[in-house]
Amino acid sequence: MATYAPLTIPDDGKLAQNIAHFARALRKAGLPIGPGRVLDAVRAVEVAGFSGRADFYWTLHACFVSRPEERVVFEQVFRLFWRDPKYLDHMMSLLLPAIQGLQEDRAAQAAEKRAAQALLDGVERDLPAPADPGEDRIDIDASATMSQEERLKSLDFEQMSVEEMAQAKAMLARLSLPVKPLITRRSRTSATGAQVDLRRTLRASLRQGGEITQLAMRAPRLRWPNLVVLCDISGSMSQYSRMALHFIHAVANRQGQGWAQVHGFTFGTRLTNITRHLKTRDVDAALRAAGAEAQDWSGGTRIGACLAEFNRDWSRRVLGQGAVVLLITDGLDRDDSGALAKAMERLHLSCRRLIWLNPLLRWDGFAPKAQGIRAMLPHCDAFRAGHSVASLEALGAVLSGHEDGSDRDGGEKARLMRLLSGT
Repeated sequence: MATYAPLTIPDDGKLAQNIAHFARALRKAGLPIGPGRVLDAVRAVEVAGFSGRADFYWTLHACFVSRPEERVVFEQVFRLFWRDPKYLDHMMSLLLPAIQGLQEDRAAQAAEKRAAQALLDGVERDLPAPADPGEDRIDIDASATMSQEERLKSLDFEQMSVEEMAQAKAMLARLSLPVKPLITRRSRTSATGAQVDLRRTLRASLRQGGEITQLAMRAPRLRWPNLVVLCDISGSMSQYSRMALHFIHAVANRQGQGWAQVHGFTFGTRLTNITRHLKTRDVDAALRAAGAEAQDWSGGTRIGACLAEFNRDWSRRVLGQGAVVLLITDGLDRDDSGALAKAMERLHLSCRRLIWLNPLLRWDGFAPKAQGIRAMLPHCDAFRAGHSVASLEALGAVLSGHEDGSDRDGGEKARLMRLLSGT
């Protein structure tokens, strides 16, 4: 946290009312704040004093923030409400339905749109006056523009407002993740099978005095693979992993998609098994329980150590019989890249298919410059973006359309591998 200058207290200040308005803005931004917390905050500020902005920030932070994922929203609302009036003007411009010829000077960061939306709720906006029918006007044909739903599908999870996040979660709940069944070596009785069941044929002929009147046929048995999800919940992945877990929860609770079992694991600084929480029907209750068990949410990242722990303790239990692994991480690991490469190699050899979803792939011209990404990339079958509803929707097409383990769009991983080899 940056060092703040001392605050000046006006003689006729209304600090308690301002704290109440601040709490109302936090509640609109998604934080569960009731009247009791507001009273506690006023009393805490009264006891702690009001001499410096940093002390004031952490006093309110202790009263209003109860979960790690709420820190970013609190920080942005505090900045808008108490610190920078010009910043509020900038965020208000992001919400104006105006056509701009140039892009914004700076795109909204994580939780900034939600903070601005909470503070500007009900504020009058300076919209252009309607044109005079007698004056010249310019008609714009918007028939070819994308619909609201299509725009929301391609919108980055980090740039969504509270309302947009709710709509995105509803869209993710309707998505499916189909997969083709696996053909086993065992067989079953089938009238349309292509193989002759000699044993059943001879047994049936004994009832006819040894005469074969009909051939018994058989076909290979089919079974469904397991889906194993390894989701990074470090600080840089917090918002993306939360939306991805909404999607995985829908997959785990939807019948008829083909998966035998869906196993979920989160990792940051340690590995946490959240499989039993994903079976809870209510998605909010499931993620709340998963967040309570995963104490390293929005913390650091130790990808290599966590994958090694998974290989040692869980791979033989959940990766048998052709499981598909979905790895959701940005690959930014500060540990030994050699250990990370070994853990990824063993994980790749233990499963039928390893698909890596990386939100950083949304940037044009993405290059594997980080050591963690360079160590992980050679050991995945598919490398795809995971930053929007559209990217998760495309994942279903990849799983249902390919059995050879190749990437559907093919060229992206090949391009990155050429960059790694220097060709």
